Amino acid sequence: MSASQPPQPPSSSEPSESLEPLGPPPGSDAPTLLVKIFGKDRPGITAGLFDTLAAYAVDVVDIEQVVTRGRIVLCALVTAPTAGGTTEGDLRATVHSWADSLKLQAEIISGIGDNRPRGDGRSHVTVLGHPLTAESTAAIAATITSTGGNIDRIFRLAKYPVTAVEFAVSGTGTAELRTALATEAAEIGVDVAVVSAGLSRRAQRLVVMDVDSTLIQDEVIELFAAHAGCEDKVAEVTEQAMRGELDFEQSLHARVALLAGLDASVVDKVRTEVRLTPGARTLIRTLKRLGYQVGVVSGGFTQVTDDLQERLGLDFASANTLEVLDGKLTGRVVGEVVDRAGKARLLRSFAEQAGVPLAQTVAIGDGANDLDMLNTAGLGVAFNAKPLVREAAHTAVNVPFLDTVLYLLGITREEVEAADGLVD
Repeated sequence: MSASQPPQPPSSSEPSESLEPLGPPPGSDAPTLLVKIFGKDRPGITAGLFDTLAAYAVDVVDIEQVVTRGRIVLCALVTAPTAGGTTEGDLRATVHSWADSLKLQAEIISGIGDNRPRGDGRSHVTVLGHPLTAESTAAIAATITSTGGNIDRIFRLAKYPVTAVEFAVSGTGTAELRTALATEAAEIGVDVAVVSAGLSRRAQRLVVMDVDSTLIQDEVIELFAAHAGCEDKVAEVTEQAMRGELDFEQSLHARVALLAGLDASVVDKVRTEVRLTPGARTLIRTLKRLGYQVGVVSGGFTQVTDDLQERLGLDFASANTLEVLDGKLTGRVVGEVVDRAGKARLLRSFAEQAGVPLAQTVAIGDGANDLDMLNTAGLGVAFNAKPLVREAAHTAVNVPFLDTVLYLLGITREEVEAADGLVD
């Protein structure tokens, strides 16, 4: 190669030099020091500690820092000093002197190497409490331990409208952990979700929701029934269907038949009466900002879901359609009925259209009619659901705020509020 020719980058067929191992990590089998700093937080503590350590030419193996109610806990795992004739004793004396000057406490512990390897099987456990008590936290931690799991890290996702914390757990299988915690959560009255750790958690997803009593606070057919004067009769059949005591399709036809003769103009009135569930707009807005696709499937009616799709910017929507002839409801539905099995089929169809594997889908619902969909999704969330549904779903949320589902995805309240503060 002549001097005038610049060096050529390696061809794409050659392995990148950046991927080649550079030897064992610092401190893998050598003496290390765990330096722990405690005290009142203020700007510059982290920089000050590492500036102090830099005088001893140590390598950083690990760092952890947390600030709780204005108090900092800073941990630095570094290699023992070896250069320039300095000793561990010199480092200890210097760090303690620096900490004393800032009215901080310091603790330095000698040892060998890094943390022990984490066990196989890694999961994220999200706990929602309203409030989250010490008793329930102890029960959750004990259950994790009983499955052979180890809690590697805990941090808070939200402090209101519920307290949400996440445990990073290793050493036990996700399915085993989910089963054990579901039983415990039901007994102590908190909501717990368990999902596998890994890159898939950060991937774009598809979230599909039921509409009645999930995305909205109402049962749409009951809103129609109120205008037809048969609300009590319809509500009774709806409850039986949601409890799984009646076949949904039969109950749908029976309820819709009671609406025969109702003027079609009532559709506009019903649309104005629909009340979104608290947190619904926040949930959808945040998911869309993250690049997620969002849809709804409903045993209700397109006369309402089409309006919701337009108002909320949903990617997908499917529901039953009330037949209208000569400006009147006929008391019949047209087309294929969206029932329990139909909701699961639609979830699969939406996932295929979105290019998202089923493992990356989230389904949210409250009734027996949602069970197939909840169990088909990668994560099925029973939202303020009937007991039958809570027991069968992957996880349950029993607080009246739909945006708490964001915490199950590892999204913090601070991140939501920060995004809301930006101008789109």
